[in-house]
Amino acid sequence: MEKIPMTVGGHVALEQELKHRQQVERQRIIAAIAEARAHGDLSENAEYHAAKEQQSMNEGRIAELEDKLSRAEIIDVSKMSGDVVKFGATVNLVDEDTEEESEWQIVGDSEADAKAGRISISSPMSRALIGKKTGDSVEVVTPKGARSFEILNVRWI
Repeated sequence: MEKIPMTVGGHVALEQELKHRQQVERQRIIAAIAEARAHGDLSENAEYHAAKEQQSMNEGRIAELEDKLSRAEIIDVSKMSGDVVKFGATVNLVDEDTEEESEWQIVGDSEADAKAGRISISSPMSRALIGKKTGDSVEVVTPKGARSFEILNVRWI
């Protein structure tokens, strides 16, 4: 069984979502199914079929979350240090063509959120950065084509 690298914050977020789905969503959906059943003929009852579909999706997500949490390898970034980029690092980069600066934290697949500055360990950017140091230049193939970045700083938050 393959371990899934995850930050402490990412693990907490998945646990909270699991708890919400098990304790809140599951009960809400059960109530919606019961209400729809009370309306009579189930074969033509759109509310009933919609609620059953929600139940199926919720139970599928619960199973997915339980699987991820059981395989989680929690990495406490606050206990890491050094100037070599690895999982959990927050990296400041400058685009060598546009001089535009950016900041990315390398996290697990389930906690990646580009808008929040968190990229997946399996992304092309992360794969290019892993093992590099402050001052190194990396080339990354992006949807916009090949781009070169210089690593300005590696931090552990």
